[in-house]
Amino acid sequence: MYHRFEENKYPSTNIRINDFLNHLKIIEENNMRFINPKNFEHELKNKKMDRKILLTIDDGFSSFYKNAWPVLKKKKIPFILFVSTREVGAFNYMTWDQIKEISKEDFVEIGNHSHTHEYLVDENEELIKNDIEKSISIFKEKLGKSSLFFSYPFGEYSLKFKNIVKSLGFKYALGQHSGVIDETKDFYELPRYPINEKYGEIQRFKSLTKTLPFKYKKIYPEERYLLQSKNPPNVKIEFDNNIKNLQNLSCYSNEANNWRKSEINFENANTLIIKINEKFVGERGRINCSLRDPSGFWRWLGVQFVISDR
Repeated sequence: MYHRFEENKYPSTNIRINDFLNHLKIIEENNMRFINPKNFEHELKNKKMDRKILLTIDDGFSSFYKNAWPVLKKKKIPFILFVSTREVGAFNYMTWDQIKEISKEDFVEIGNHSHTHEYLVDENEELIKNDIEKSISIFKEKLGKSSLFFSYPFGEYSLKFKNIVKSLGFKYALGQHSGVIDETKDFYELPRYPINEKYGEIQRFKSLTKTLPFKYKKIYPEERYLLQSKNPPNVKIEFDNNIKNLQNLSCYSNEANNWRKSEINFENANTLIIKINEKFVGERGRINCSLRDPSGFWRWLGVQFVISDR
């Protein structure tokens, strides 16, 4: 997931264009391929063990159109551009004419990123629904159709938010928690690796291309919107039955706003208990689990909680 391109005064959401070009080169050199979002379900269910990437860009900033779009167009690299309909045409954002121009290419999908891009996860059900319904209406007016893809603003969601997105006809929803998509993932909380100046450094990017999915059956608690009365959460992960050396995994969390190795134990051969000893503070609580695979790659799973102040 990318945002801005060559807007260097925003390092937390920006990638330098030379780094982006190097990322594309690394992907090519490693014989990975970009998948067309229009074939997403087929690619997800395809058991062929090839390495593939879904490229996504959030927000529709002008710098994407100016600096990245010419590259992607020339190479015909497929991607999803997620736009918030209120911001289209505002200062530093793409216009509808520009969005319509790129949407004509068969390797491009324009995804929904809400209307306002506010902190919707904190809002009531009616406001969330009205916001997204407005964006869908504008999509149909401007582009002639809605999208099956939704990207949560700030990558934040709750069970309520997920159910609204599902009820409004979206088939896939993407967050900003790290991890690799596979067929076991909840289609309404799909992971992505956020890339920016800090986390787009070349060596780190190379390491991301060597991650594998951590297949699981269920993660508890299902509610990712964490009230203070439930903080810290009781975290349990039921993994797929066929993961080799599962007992050797490690997990880290940012409890008490300090990244540390988590206390873990196994309830049974495939069910992991992660003990969070101190409350998550700030806006988000994160847990990352990894396991060295016999192939030399790393299995990776990220879990993110939105921390309520209530």
